[in-house]
Formats: sequence, structure tokens, C-alpha cells
Amino acid sequence: MRRQAQAKSFLERGGFGLLALIALAVLAFDVLPAVRLVLAAFALGGAFSPDAALSALSSRSAMNASRATLETAFLSSLLALPLGGAMALVLAVTDVRGRRIASFLFVLSVMISPQVIALAFLHLAGPASPILNSLGLAPEAGTANPILGRGGIILVLGLHHAPLVYVVLSAGLKRIPLAVVEAARMDGAQPLRIVTDHLLPLLRPHLLGAALLAFVAGVGNFGIPALLGAPVNYLTLPVLIYRRLSSFGTGVIGDVAALGLLVAGIAIACVALSQFLTRKDGILLEEDASLKPFWHLGRARIIAEAFAGLVIAVTLVLPVLSLLAAALVPSYGMPLNLSTITLDNFVEVLARQDVTVRAFMNSLVYTGGAAFLLALLSVPVAYGLVRLMGPARILATALLEISYVLPGIVLAIACILLFLKPLPVIGLSLYATPWIIAFAYVARFLSVALKPVLAGMTQIDIAQEEAAAMDGARLPQRLLGIVLPSLLPAAVAGGLMAFLLAFSELTVSALLWTAGTETIGVVLYNLEEAGLASQASAVAVVIVAVVTVAMLALDALGRYLPEGTLPWHGATDAAAVTAKASGLLNADLERAKRFEPAPALGA
Repeated sequence: MRRQAQAKSFLERGGFGLLALIALAVLAFDVLPAVRLVLAAFALGGAFSPDAALSALSSRSAMNASRATLETAFLSSLLALPLGGAMALVLAVTDVRGRRIASFLFVLSVMISPQVIALAFLHLAGPASPILNSLGLAPEAGTANPILGRGGIILVLGLHHAPLVYVVLSAGLKRIPLAVVEAARMDGAQPLRIVTDHLLPLLRPHLLGAALLAFVAGVGNFGIPALLGAPVNYLTLPVLIYRRLSSFGTGVIGDVAALGLLVAGIAIACVALSQFLTRKDGILLEEDASLKPFWHLGRARIIAEAFAGLVIAVTLVLPVLSLLAAALVPSYGMPLNLSTITLDNFVEVLARQDVTVRAFMNSLVYTGGAAFLLALLSVPVAYGLVRLMGPARILATALLEISYVLPGIVLAIACILLFLKPLPVIGLSLYATPWIIAFAYVARFLSVALKPVLAGMTQIDIAQEEAAAMDGARLPQRLLGIVLPSLLPAAVAGGLMAFLLAFSELTVSALLWTAGTETIGVVLYNLEEAGLASQASAVAVVIVAVVTVAMLALDALGRYLPEGTLPWHGATDAAAVTAKASGLLNADLERAKRFEPAPALGA
């Protein structure tokens, strides 16, 4: 009764407006694009006719692309799972040093857009590689680049998506009570047995969920297959969709909508199953201390640290060095030495070329504007979801995530379908304008910007709001005076996260840009396609720098955010954390390090 009266009080003071805002956001950014996509696939002429969709899906090119999509996604997830899982265990349960930095760098590698990573490995492994030529290790001139094709796509996808597995498993490990480890230690179990016999069984749902997320990320990835597969005609579904729409225009919109629905169906099913698996095992009780590092490696610590360093080197350091080397030589294929180093490529793309300068400005404006709007929207939407919707919050949150779950190429098709004709009533068309790109960014990253704000909203005590409401404060006053000051850091963090993911993306803007509205991701792809590899590398290096700065800004905000908002936070290097978390005395800590049982009472 109190909850009903409270909800009624909020509605009387303006809560209906927030519910209307949430409904409008769900309708505009998620439901309408999805419905428009379905209608284009199965009822393009206004009447239900699945024959055209079935014909498009059963064509030889679609079948070959489907097979390529599934095999690259599946095999790359088999690589990402053990790599990301090993990193999660090493950084979560052992006493390695620098785990916070290692976690930051590992997550940074997945925040860099896929086409940048693909370009880096393409320049690293080929016969024209500046690094390999400088070391005398380059393949023979004229030979094919070994990273092109099926094997290269699987390798790069696996390395790029390993941090996704790490993030999921790290979250799962934090939900395991420290009491599990303490009980096993009291029974005399050694660290390895604790991991294999206790932690891994509890992590089984998260392992399956992480594998599914890596798989669905591979299914929807466009940048890596486009750069590594398209040159040798190894096409996945997103690349096939892009080729058809860019070659034949809106005349094949029904066919590409059907192909888009196939990709979307695979993605949504896998993400839903992953969410179910990772949420059903709520093993951490509210009063329990979460898992902390307990495996003291001694002399073997250097091996674990070397492993973590090697993984970061392969996933981040080597690709970035490859891009930097290719950008610092006058033309791609020259060896890198003191006589060939030049900054001319950076000057060219940052000052001389109108298209690249315009693309950088466009990306900053589009992503910055979208991030600012998302930060503004996130607070009232999160407030409405938590305070007003009750059980309906679960459904509303799930609907708000549709556009993020959809692969970017599918969302782009949905936006084209939605805005191809002028909007009703106002008669304006967003098609072929910058606004369609901004709309797609807001739709895609709304759920990302909401996550830290929702986490913060659930931790705000309602007592202050109730007192203010009793004093006559209306909803805008309560939002501005009570809620906003507490949620401002989370809203800024959500906006920064959206900016981070959108700045250099290619998957959405590849189909939405027109002359004058190029984004930096599109220009990078076009430069590489035109054979201007050194200039493309210079653009990629600048992108990495911007992403790194945004990540550092997020990291600086971490102390003001709810726990778990940033996946690389929460790790510390102090061995005494275990004792602090579990309440052990100093003598007990020393016994715990040696895995000795506690003395009996009275000893």
C-alpha cells in the first residue's frame, strides 16, 4: 500500500511526464526501427509476402556468407574464451602486481574500433610491414598477406573479443563469496584445487555467457571481415549486406532487410541466453565479502606476470606499434629507421586533406552531441525506470537494449527504412543528413549511457525525495536539487562511454554517410581501400590516442561511480586486501598465505 501511495504521489507531482519520456524513447529508438525492419523484409509492398525474404536468404551468396559468419564467429570465440578466461583468473585470484594497469590496458584493446585493429594486424604481418622489414623478417615480396582470409579473421576476432570474455568472467568472479575460498582452505585445499574444484564450477554459467557474447560479437562484426576478408572475396553477412546496399542502393532494401533480420535473430537469441545464464546464479549474498586475490605465487609470480604482459602485447601493444610504424614511413612498405621516419602523414591527414579534417570534426560533433544528449536523457530516464515503473522496469530496460543488441549494420538499415521518406506531420527527411547518424548513435548507445546511472539511482535513498515531496517540491525541483547532484558523475561517465564507443565506429555510419558527412571510421576504411596505407595508419594512431584519452577520463571518474561500473576498476595490488575483506588477523593472514589451517581453540 505504501508503494502504491508513493507512486501515486510521484505521478501527481509530474511523474507521468517521465513515463511518457521513457515510452517515447523506447518507441523512437528501439520499437519503430525494429518494426520497420521486419515490415521491409516481409511486407515491403504493404502486403505480407515472405517469398522475397526466403529467396534472399536461400541465395548462394547468402548461404556462403552465413557459413562464413558462423564459422568465423564460432572459431574466434574458441580462441577468445581461454585467453580472456585465463586473464580473468590471473588478475582476480593471484597476487600479480600491476593488475589495475593490466586490466585497463586489456579492456582498452577492445574499446579501439575493430577496423583499426584489423588495419594494424594487416600492416603487421604482410610482406610490406615496416616492422618486419626493419627486422629482416618480412615475407617474400609479392606473397599474399597471411592475415587475409578466413584464418586471419578468426585470429583477429579472437584476440579482439578476448577482453569481452574477461569482463564477463571478472564480473562473475566478483559475485563469488570469499567464504567459498576460506571454507576450501580450511579443508586443506591448495590454490589450484580451489580454482578447478570450486571457482570454475560456480563460473560455468558465466563461461557459457561469455562464449555466447564473443560469438555474437563475431557475428555482428563488420570492420575486421571487411578489411581482412573482402579483398579475397571471403564475405560474412554484414559485409555482404554492405556490398549489396552500397552497390545497388535502396532497390535491394527488402533483400538486405531480410539478411539483416537473420543477423539480428542470431544476435538477439545469443545475447538473451547469455543474460539468462549470467543472472540466474545469484550466489553472492548481500552480507558476503566478494572474492579477492588469494593465490600467492611466490617465485612463480613472474610467470603469471609474463603471461599477462604477453597477452597485452599481442592484443594492444603490437597492433599500436604496427600502426605507428606504418604511419611514420613516407610510403607503406619502406623499412622504419632513422632516415625514413617522417611526420608528413600526420600533417597530411590532420591539416592538408579536407576530407580527413572534416571527418575528424564530424565525428567529434556527432559523437560529442550524441554523448551530451545521452548524458542529459540518462538521469530522468533512470529515475523513471527505478522510481516509477516497478516490475515493468525489466521489460522497459530490455526494450531499450534492442538497438544495442542489433548489429550496427542492421541498425543502419533500420534507420534508412525509418527515414527514407519524410517524417509524417512535419514533412522533414533525415535521410542523407547528419541527423540520421546522430539518431543512430543515440539509439545504439542509450543503453550504454544508462547503465552507470541506473546503478547509481538504485543506491540513492528515497527518504530525501519523500521529505522534499511533503514540503511541496515538484518533480523538476527534486530531480535538480536531490537526484542530479548524486548522479552527475555517473551521467558524465555514461556519456563518455558512449563517446568512446561511437567516435571511430564504422558499422553504423558505413551505410548512413553521404558526401560531407563522412565520419573518421569511414575515412579510415576508404583510405585503406584506396591503397593509402600510411595515411590510414596515421588516422588510426590519432583514433587510438583519442580513445585512450577518453578511457583515462573515465578512469579518473571511477572513484565517484558505483562499484562495478568500470570493468577495470576494483583490482588492487596489496596482498593485505584479502585479510581486510575477510577480517583475518595478521597471524591468520600469514597462515592463509601458506594455506595452513587455523589453530584449534585454546591452542
